[in-house]
Amino acid sequence: MRAPAPRWAAELNDATLEAARAAIPNGLVDAFAHVGEIQLHVHRDHLIAALTALRDTPGLEYQQLMDIAGVDYPDRGEERFEVVYCLLSLTRNHRLHVHVTASEDTPVPTVTELWPVAGWYEREVYDMYGVLFAGNRDLRRILTDYGFRGHPQRKDFPLTGFVEMRYSEEVKRVVYEPVKLAQDFRTFDFTSPWEGAEYVLPGDEKGAALPEAKGAPTPLNADVIRKAGDSQSATKPADAPSQPYAKEPATSTAQTGAGNPHPNATPKPSDPDVVPGKGGQNQ
Repeated sequence: MRAPAPRWAAELNDATLEAARAAIPNGLVDAFAHVGEIQLHVHRDHLIAALTALRDTPGLEYQQLMDIAGVDYPDRGEERFEVVYCLLSLTRNHRLHVHVTASEDTPVPTVTELWPVAGWYEREVYDMYGVLFAGNRDLRRILTDYGFRGHPQRKDFPLTGFVEMRYSEEVKRVVYEPVKLAQDFRTFDFTSPWEGAEYVLPGDEKGAALPEAKGAPTPLNADVIRKAGDSQSATKPADAPSQPYAKEPATSTAQTGAGNPHPNATPKPSDPDVVPGKGGQNQ
C-alpha cells in the first residue's frame, strides 16, 4: 500500500527555495541548500512574518515546529548566538531550518502565538544559552536548578561549573559549595598506554625491570618459553592402557556356607497348630 504522503526527495529543494523567496519578500537574508536540507536566514524583526508565510502559503505548508535549537559562535562578536527553527511539512514530507541571529541583550520575538509548543523550546534555549524571547509569558529555567548561575551550553562556560552540590549530613539537606578540585590525582602525562610509561608506577618496583625499548626482540627463544610453560602447567598421570575385560573366578577364602548346614544347628521344632499333610513343606 502506497503512503498518502509523498516520498521525500532532494529534488524538492529547488522548488522550495523559489517558493520561499517569493513568500518572504522582506527580511530574507540568505537561502540555500546544505547537505540536502534548506537553510533560510531571516532577520529577527521579520521572523514572525516569515514563519507565518512558511506555515500558511500553499506549496510550502510547514505545519509543525519540531524543535528550536541554539548555537554559540563566540568569534562573531556581539551577535554570537543563532536560534534555529526546525520545521516539518506533513503535506510535502519535507523539512527546512530557519536561522535567526541574536545577542545576549537583544531578545528574539516569541513564536508561541504560532505554535504553543514553542514555549518549552524557548525556555530550553534561554536556559542553555541565555537568549531572551520577547513575549514569552513563562521564560524560566527548565533544565538547570533554581539559582543556577550562567548558561552551560555557552562556549565560555567552564566545564567544572562554579558550584558543586552535595548532601550534608550536618544540616540534613542539599547544599551548594564552591567547586573544590582535589590535586592528588590530577597529574597526567598523556603517554600512550600501548607504548608504556617511562617511569615506574607504584608497585612495579617489586616486579621485573623496566620494559625494553620499543621494538626490541625478546631474549627468550621458543623452546625456553615452551619448557617454562610446561613446568608451570599442572601435571597429569598417564592414562592406563586399554585391556580387554575378562571374568575371573573369585579367589576369596571366605566361607559363605552355601549348601552346608551350620555346625551348631538344631532341629526345627514342630508347630502344634500345623497339621502335616501329604506333601508340602511341613513333611
